[in-house]
Amino acid sequence: MSTINKAYQNGGNILSQKQPVLTQRLIFIMALTCGVVVANNYYLQPIETVIAKDFQVSNGAVGIAAMLTQFGYALGLLLLVPLGDIVNRRKLIIRMCLLSSLTLLGAYFAPTFWLFSLATFLIGLVSIVPQIIIPYGAVLAGPAKRGRVMGTLLGGLLVGILLSRTVSGIVASIWPWRTIYLMAVVVILALALILKFTLPDPGHANRHKLSYWQTLATIPGLIKQHRVLREAASNGFFMFGTFSLFWSTLIFYISSPVYHWGTREAGLLAIFGLFGALAAPLIGRLADRFSDRWLVLIGLLLETLAFIILMVGGQYIGLLVLSIILLDVGNQFGQVSNQTRVQNLGERISNRTNTVFMFSYFLGGSFGSLVGTLMWQSAGWFGVTAVGLVFQLCAYLCHFIIFHPKKA
Repeated sequence: MSTINKAYQNGGNILSQKQPVLTQRLIFIMALTCGVVVANNYYLQPIETVIAKDFQVSNGAVGIAAMLTQFGYALGLLLLVPLGDIVNRRKLIIRMCLLSSLTLLGAYFAPTFWLFSLATFLIGLVSIVPQIIIPYGAVLAGPAKRGRVMGTLLGGLLVGILLSRTVSGIVASIWPWRTIYLMAVVVILALALILKFTLPDPGHANRHKLSYWQTLATIPGLIKQHRVLREAASNGFFMFGTFSLFWSTLIFYISSPVYHWGTREAGLLAIFGLFGALAAPLIGRLADRFSDRWLVLIGLLLETLAFIILMVGGQYIGLLVLSIILLDVGNQFGQVSNQTRVQNLGERISNRTNTVFMFSYFLGGSFGSLVGTLMWQSAGWFGVTAVGLVFQLCAYLCHFIIFHPKKA
């Protein structure tokens, strides 16, 4: 058997006696890091109309810039996250934070829209720190507490996503929109300093003998070997695609004659998505006790209900807020449950299985952002919500037909 085949078939325990203990303080630092870094990908969404006006381009063009951020993130997941299986994770995390600061400076100083778009792509590409931390936390937690710890880390991730929109929207309503990127540089550099003095060094515990290219070469074998991985990646694509479809077009909808709102209101609406973040630790505990497939189904049902409400009653503020809550909680049910079962496939391959899942997940997000922008331009809010329901239908097909467990 080849070295590569042995690498992806071996999912054994890799913890060493010197492996750091996962304390509450360390969990908090990891969750904080997830939230701060992932926020870089979402500062753009609530201020798209302001950026379009400043660069004198269409809303659709800025929507493509938002898509490039998600695509860059997906590419970073595919090409950079596997490094977590072969190099020192602590050093990799800190260096990626420093690279993030450079890309954020690029967005702040970009003189033209196309250079700004390039900067947004690079921001997404190097903002993959959470997807290095999450497998690390899953390994340290062990099977018994894995769902709970992952729920906390993913809760931090979602808080970062949601508060980034809130902060960005409010900042852009007070100061020039570029200010948010300068603020992000300061925050990410402060975080890198905190991590340098607090994040434990895993040493060689997470490394295997494969090179970087050999590690990438094992990924197709992992996909072929694990049906659960294929299932999680498929329904994750459509669930996060639905989520991104909404958030990438919300600013266009509320700034239309339906509401006549702006960036501040878009940011404030994002606060209601915190219900999803609050639910994440609870979902993680449920993932330790109940079937992951049932929890994913609950997430699908909540997302579908949210888009039905958006289609028929999005013009009413109460129903808009309700749909935001349902959508964010539903998305968390899907992500926490899917990512928990992906991590349960084996600690030695944790970064690579996470790579497969999250690459598909954010590829779906990128596709959702692009389709949402195009549908808004051609068919308005009805077209956006209709496509969201089509995404959901595809997720149900994956859940009930394509990947339905075979009876013994």
